[in-house]
Amino acid sequence: MSKYNNKKTRVHGMEFASAWEAERYKQLYLLGKSGYISNLRTQVPYELIPAQYEMIPTDEVYVKGAKKGQQKYKKVCVEQSVKYIADFVYTENGKEIVEDTKSSATRKKESYIIKRKLMRHLMGIAVKEVTKK
Repeated sequence: MSKYNNKKTRVHGMEFASAWEAERYKQLYLLGKSGYISNLRTQVPYELIPAQYEMIPTDEVYVKGAKKGQQKYKKVCVEQSVKYIADFVYTENGKEIVEDTKSSATRKKESYIIKRKLMRHLMGIAVKEVTKK
C-alpha cells in the first residue's frame, strides 16, 4: 500500500500514480479529441535547480603532453538537480497549461509546495491544481 493509499492505474497503456490521475487523463484525452485542448503530454519534467558538480583530484597524474606531471581531476556530482514533474501539460486557447492532480493530503506535502512556488518564481508558470470532487 502506498503512503497516500493511491493505487497505480493503467489507461491507454500508460501507468498513472493514482486512479484520480488516470481519471483526469481520460477527461483531458476526451477534451483533446473534441478540440478543446491540444498537445496533451504527461509527466513533463521542469528543471528548477541544475545539478552541481565539483572537480575532485584523483590519484593519477598526466604522463604525457603539456600537462605532464600535473594532477588529474574528475567531475563529480555533489548535488542532484531538483525537478518538478507535471502530471499534465497541454494547450488551451493558445496558452500552455501545467496541471497537477492532487488529493487533500498531497496538496499539503512540503516538497510539492516548495516546487510549485519555484515554478512560479523561477519560470513564471502557475501550476493548475485539480482536486478530486
